[in-house]
Amino acid sequence: MELSVIYDILYKGESLSIPEEEMVNVALCHDFLKEFVKDKVIYGINTGFGPMAQWRVRDDHLKELQYNIIRSHATGVGEPLSDIEVKSAMIARIGTFLQARSGIHPSVILLLQEFVNRGIYPFIPQHGSVGASGDLVQLAHIALCLIGEGKVHFKGEWRPTADVMEEEHLTPMGIFVREGLSVTNGTSVMTGVSIVNQYYAENLLKYATIAGAWINEIADSFDDYMSVEENECRRQPGQQVIARWLREVSKGSKHLQKREHELYDPAKNKDTYFEHKVQAYYSLRCIPQIYGPIYDTLKNASEILQNEVNSACDNPIVDYKSKNIYHGGNFHGDYISLEADKVKIAMVRLAMTAERQLNYLFHDRINGILPPFLNMGTLGLNYGMQACQFTATSTTAECQTMAMPNYVHSIPNNNDNQDIVSMGTNSALLCKKVIDNAYQVMSILYIALAQATDCLKIADKLSPKTKEQYDAIRSICPVFIEDSPFYEEVAATEKYLRTNIINYLNA
Repeated sequence: MELSVIYDILYKGESLSIPEEEMVNVALCHDFLKEFVKDKVIYGINTGFGPMAQWRVRDDHLKELQYNIIRSHATGVGEPLSDIEVKSAMIARIGTFLQARSGIHPSVILLLQEFVNRGIYPFIPQHGSVGASGDLVQLAHIALCLIGEGKVHFKGEWRPTADVMEEEHLTPMGIFVREGLSVTNGTSVMTGVSIVNQYYAENLLKYATIAGAWINEIADSFDDYMSVEENECRRQPGQQVIARWLREVSKGSKHLQKREHELYDPAKNKDTYFEHKVQAYYSLRCIPQIYGPIYDTLKNASEILQNEVNSACDNPIVDYKSKNIYHGGNFHGDYISLEADKVKIAMVRLAMTAERQLNYLFHDRINGILPPFLNMGTLGLNYGMQACQFTATSTTAECQTMAMPNYVHSIPNNNDNQDIVSMGTNSALLCKKVIDNAYQVMSILYIALAQATDCLKIADKLSPKTKEQYDAIRSICPVFIEDSPFYEEVAATEKYLRTNIINYLNA
């Protein structure tokens, strides 16, 4: 299953379809497991779970055992995950089951498919997973709803699952061999949240690059900072991609300078002091070098997520082809946890860069061309965007506080059975918070870029791509002279950045 397909299901309303040949393999795996377990001791099928695995469970309690792991582990606390995150997690769970290595009955996949396509979202609290046997607690909340218990978010309301399933003519999940353990085992929640994070992070990087091109137009910068020659000699692929994006966005601009025309021409370079900066501030001219590593980080995260959603992250692994069952730790969340932390750190850096660019626009003694805080009113009487900087700086500072990797915060638990854990879902949720914050900082920057453009009266000199963004922002927040509240405009700009996906900047 491709991430692009998942994005279409999450954001374009496409239905989730399942290839028939994959369901055939799921059925073969289930049939093998059903026969293989006879007269054998298999973890989680006729033994207890975790440190309780040393106790064998009597045959007449095996169905009860599967229900028990679901009910006993539905212990999450805190606010529920959003509908889009729950939907993504269910899709990731289906991706795992379609590997045909879990031994579950095919009806489990079909029921999850119905939940996804009908918009039935189980209540999954944010807190509870340590990411070791995967997302045991959060996945137990999904499983609880699959067996017709708990509550779901359906058509904007929280309702008892049993009522919704009856209304939708859906049959609760049956227990055949190990459905309870299979549904609760694995990395699907941290993966689902990270897929949503990836979608927004990739889009935000594109908006950040456009903002970088735009602010260099405002500064009337020399354009060689994004040149092919400057960037290709540093052998970092992300830097070269960002430089190319900057060139694409800046094409057609009438407000960038050519160094060879101004500083290399003996007829023009006689001054002993140059009013125009020979080199722009780092937050303007080092955009390829700052955003390049972010691009590379997101590219790697995308590959990890692509692999994970098409992996069997269960335990034990039921291999109907080799006719055996293998016990190990495919449910451990280190891959996702580490990537979530790396994406989080990258997004903190993006927010920091946007905040510094904002400072450049607001600080008249630094930029030398704009009024303080882009104030087009009466200085002293009016304040322009002065207070917006407080918000951007505060929000960026919160991002920096959250930059500490969560991946390294393992705490042994489960009677030390889980003696090293990934904290993957915590990592993904902290990453989400940083991405949300970064969108807020970027929203303030976009309003400031539009205001700076009007202060200099250069809208007609912008490149077509940055002029497109200027027009979009001005439809949300018209040019302002008198003081007025900004909170609604910032929120509307954030919504615009989140919902208008940039499609013309590609690898």
